Amino acid sequence: MADEHYFSSSPASALQLRPIQVTLLGMPYTLTTANGVFSPERVDAGTQVLLAHTPPPPPGGHFLDLGCGWGPIALSLALESPHATVWAVDVNERALDLVRRNAGTLGLDNVNACRPEDVPEGVEFMTIRSNPPIRVGKNVLHNMLESWLPRLEPDSDAWLVVQRNLGSDSLQRWLDGTLPADFAVSRAATSKGYRVLKVRRR
Repeated sequence: MADEHYFSSSPASALQLRPIQVTLLGMPYTLTTANGVFSPERVDAGTQVLLAHTPPPPPGGHFLDLGCGWGPIALSLALESPHATVWAVDVNERALDLVRRNAGTLGLDNVNACRPEDVPEGVEFMTIRSNPPIRVGKNVLHNMLESWLPRLEPDSDAWLVVQRNLGSDSLQRWLDGTLPADFAVSRAATSKGYRVLKVRRR
């Protein structure tokens, strides 16, 4: 387990499901997590900051949770916008199974938990929310963001949370210098050592 990462596609450790108590949109829920995924004990601090410092999502359309883990961002989006289609994307099959399980627990039928290659190419997003997997390395992270952020609809926003000491400011500069001219990047919030970056497609 020491060399197993939450960004492994198929965690090698034996599955150990665990119930956890979480609060989403101010309401308590009992959901399921497991070993071999990101932050199985709780909604991690970065995701809490993101959820606290982003506006309500649009009432409908396609949304993306990039690097969804066991699903706190995707589930929150689906609860808040029941007429939207939420794409919960991760490379970790165990995490995707947990998202499906948790969506079922919450009675949500508007969450598609899938691998990146299973999102249809023509789908564009009314919002993207992500606590991106910084520890995959800069090249993988940059490739991921360059692939997905241009799929924002015009006049829509992406929101990313990144720990300040893990390079949020340099990532902001890179996004600003790399994305096409119709994108604007700004720092929307700072809290508990995290930055929330807003990427607006004009």
